[in-house]
Amino acid sequence: MPEQLITAVVQRIETHKLCQGDSLILGFSIGGGINQDPTQNPFSEDKTNKGIYVTMVTEGVPEEVAGLQIGDKVMQVNGWDMTMVTHDQAKKRLTKRNEKVVQLLVTRQSLQKAVQQS
Repeated sequence: MPEQLITAVVQRIETHKLCQGDSLILGFSIGGGINQDPTQNPFSEDKTNKGIYVTMVTEGVPEEVAGLQIGDKVMQVNGWDMTMVTHDQAKKRLTKRNEKVVQLLVTRQSLQKAVQQS
């Protein structure tokens, strides 16, 4: 059986949580996770991917300015693997109170398609 080379095209995005009263909030929402129905994931082409995806980015927030886009698949948050987590685990990792800076490693279909075409 021949080996297949799998290439992941990723982008690093660093952002700061926003202060809202006593809370630190993010300017984006997520969906997905290993405990969610992958057939309901609009970003999974084959409807089997259980990854964590960005479902909303608030206009003008640091995440948008940094380049985060709807449909981005979150691979890591502050160095933690996010490829096999539940939705709640992802949410807890993103909203940790003692972390004001969030470093994301994301991949998106448009990045992968651009590399394939080059």
